[in-house]
Amino acid sequence: MASAAPDTPTLYIRLRKRVRMAKGTPILLGRVAQILIEPEWEEPLKRIVLHTPNETDGNYVVIDMMTVVRKVKELIPHVTVEHFGEPQTVVELKDASASAGSRFLLVPVWLLLFVGSGLAIMNFHTDVSMQEVHRKLFWMITGRRDAHPLIMQIPYSLGVGAGMVIFFNRLFRKKFNEEPNPLEVEMFMYEESVHQYVVTDEYEKMQKQDGQRLDESRRDRP
Repeated sequence: MASAAPDTPTLYIRLRKRVRMAKGTPILLGRVAQILIEPEWEEPLKRIVLHTPNETDGNYVVIDMMTVVRKVKELIPHVTVEHFGEPQTVVELKDASASAGSRFLLVPVWLLLFVGSGLAIMNFHTDVSMQEVHRKLFWMITGRRDAHPLIMQIPYSLGVGAGMVIFFNRLFRKKFNEEPNPLEVEMFMYEESVHQYVVTDEYEKMQKQDGQRLDESRRDRP
């Protein structure tokens, strides 16, 4: 790392990987990064506006380190920037009205998933003739025939529910240990894929815009 002169402030900065903000809110440096600098510069740097979202930005905005350095240099021309961590941050723009409306869909979606999963389990048991299996097991163990061997069916039903709780490591909001469950791992992998896609897509858009500006500047030359 380059050494700075005694009178030259040094900014240590780490960009956050992902930030969620409301649409229309200016993106400030203090929201997307952790910074360490002399106290007199900390608040002015945190209030730097890196980008003001508009309708063409969509739901994602990528702020790269070059944008941050350019904005910081406008405020403190002689600053030395030491960067750690991610080279860019993804800002997800959320619509407040849309998030409020999604709460009303919680109960219908929950009921739909509950009924759908219940039907899926019942259809599976019908396909594999689980009731007939219970009857045969009951006859093999007791020597008696019973059309409804509840002593086999009730423990089996409780075991299915307990197995799902143990498998997903969650009972409502309570987790039994810190180990992630398979659903959380899949969601993490999905978010990582979305993150990489958004970064790549935004960089491609930026390159196209830079190319268009370069072509326009060439045409304007005499």
